[in-house]
Amino acid sequence: MPYAAVLTGYGSPETLVWSEVALPVPGPGQIRMRVHAAGVGPTDLKIRRGELREVFPLPDPAVLGFEAAGSVDALGPGVTGVSPGDEVAAQLPTLGGYGEYALASAWTVKPATVSWADAAALPASAEAAVGVLRQLGVTSGETLLVLGGGGSVGVIATQLAVSQGLTVFSATGPSDEQFAKDLGAIPVRYGSTLLAQMRAHVGKVDAVFDAGGKGGLRDAVELAGGPARVITLADEHAADFGVALSAPTPDRAPDAVEQTMPLLASGRLRLRAQRLLPMRDAAQAHALLEGGTAHEKLILTA
Repeated sequence: MPYAAVLTGYGSPETLVWSEVALPVPGPGQIRMRVHAAGVGPTDLKIRRGELREVFPLPDPAVLGFEAAGSVDALGPGVTGVSPGDEVAAQLPTLGGYGEYALASAWTVKPATVSWADAAALPASAEAAVGVLRQLGVTSGETLLVLGGGGSVGVIATQLAVSQGLTVFSATGPSDEQFAKDLGAIPVRYGSTLLAQMRAHVGKVDAVFDAGGKGGLRDAVELAGGPARVITLADEHAADFGVALSAPTPDRAPDAVEQTMPLLASGRLRLRAQRLLPMRDAAQAHALLEGGTAHEKLILTA
C-alpha cells in the first residue's frame, strides 16, 4: 500500500499524519504519477486550518498539495500523448500532491535539464503569476507594483512582467532586495513607508499585483488611482478596499506551465530558493512555513 501525508482533521500541523492509503485509480483523461517532489504553499496551510473549507472541499483521503512532479505510472481511459515512465509536472486543482502517488488531469513534460524540485515548485506559482498578469491586462510600457515580490509567485510575475517590457517595482523584505534587482525590478520595502518610497520614484502605477496578501492594499489602491487594476491572491481584507481576490479557476491560466517550463529549462526563468524535506515530514514543513522560519520554497521529496 502506498503512503501519503493525510489531513486527519482541521487544526495544527500535527493533523498531517503519514499513513497508508489506497492506490489511486486514474479515471478518464487522467494519469497516475509516482510523485518525486511536491510543493508546499501558503494556501495549503489555510486549507489545513479549515479557513477555506467552503472553497476547497477535501478529497477522500484528505491529501493536500496543489503541485507535484513525478513519473507517469498509469494511464486512464482516453489518455494519449504520454506513456508510463515519462517525467511530468502537474498542477493539481483537486489536491493530492503530498503522497507517493497522485492523479493529474493536466500535465507538462519535464525537460531533463529541470530538477524534480524545480518542476514541483513551478506549477501553482506559474499559474497564479500568468493568470493574474492576464487579469490585470498589463502591457509593455506600463508600471507594475508587485507586493510580495520575493515570494514564489512574485518572483515569477516579476520576471514575466519585465520580459513584457513593464517597469516593475517589487515590494520585498530587506533580504530579497538584491534578488529583486537581479530580476530586473526596482526594490521597495513592505511596511508603513511603502507609499512614501513609491512616491519618491513615481506619482502612480498602472497596476498592482499583490502576491503576498500581507497588507499594503490601501497604499496599492492609492498608487493605482482606484481598485480597478489591483488584484490580490490572498488578502482577506480585499473587499474592504474594493479589490478583486483572484482564485485559481480552471480558465485563469491553463497554459501557464506549458508557457513557463521552457523558460525554466533554458535558464530564462529563475525560481525562489528551495528547501527540501522528506515527504513524510509534511507536518514539519507546515510548521516551518507557519512559524515564519522558512525563507525558501518548501519542497517535499519522495
